[in-house]
Amino acid sequence: MKKVLSISLGSSKRDHLVQTKILGEDFLIERRGTDGDKRKAYRLFTELDGQYDAFGIGGIDLYIYTINNRYTFRDARKLIKDVRYTPAVDGSGLKNTLERMVIEYLEDKLGMDFRQKKVLLVAAVDRFGMAESFVNCNADIICGDLIFGLGIPVGIKSLKSLHRVASIVAPIITRAPIEWVYPTGNKQENSIKIKEKYAKYYRDADIIAGDFLFIKRYLPDSLEDKIIVTNTVTEENIKELEQRGVRMLITTTPELNGRSFGTNVMEAVLVALSGVKDRELKQEEYIELLRKINFTPRVIDFTKARNNYEYV
Repeated sequence: MKKVLSISLGSSKRDHLVQTKILGEDFLIERRGTDGDKRKAYRLFTELDGQYDAFGIGGIDLYIYTINNRYTFRDARKLIKDVRYTPAVDGSGLKNTLERMVIEYLEDKLGMDFRQKKVLLVAAVDRFGMAESFVNCNADIICGDLIFGLGIPVGIKSLKSLHRVASIVAPIITRAPIEWVYPTGNKQENSIKIKEKYAKYYRDADIIAGDFLFIKRYLPDSLEDKIIVTNTVTEENIKELEQRGVRMLITTTPELNGRSFGTNVMEAVLVALSGVKDRELKQEEYIELLRKINFTPRVIDFTKARNNYEYV
């Protein structure tokens, strides 16, 4: 049996464990939250090194991307600095492959038309592959990196502008404590009191995409007729979105026992399947594994039957 463990700075309330079979291999997939305790996360990574086939680094990015650059979060690097035997991944490899494929899948297989649709991507540097795919589909994107990451109510309207902003801001924020940028621990369970200047970005969008904890950060009471493209939602999150009027929920990672795990977990699954321990997987290797597994997004259309939603 292959064993995958995601150690997260997030809330322990979101912990989950599932046994499943992937490409004929038995898997034990587990997520453990440390409630924002970086020392505990470091200790778990170090003590459990060599006991798992792959680690997921949760609740924090190791890398963020722009057009030509990759930036490393110092706090994330510290968590795994003494890991020697178990590969540790943060999901960025999967975001740059699977999430590109998901947008293509929605367009080609489900007939979704993104042309001229207003897309709020809450953190494009976290999901640059998805951002590029929306642009390639001629969507009208607003990157919310300054809004949701730094609390600055300024939308970024192109990937070139994102690159320029990130080249200035990313070297600074990647050296700052992760809590300054991303909700950790119990903060993941709460929405910040809504401010009108942030709620308008939700109202103006047809599609809201990206990390669910960022989406939830300023979540307004009404999301009537919105499409959400995200990951890592619980059954409670799904019910909350339905109650707020969401038309469709798409999670880029598949459902496992009622839960869509984070991209860090699913990337760790692919690494475990590959057996590669001494280097990062190449993009084409991720794509080959994804095609073998036939990963498809989970699509929930709430309009089919309110309070008894169905999967597409």
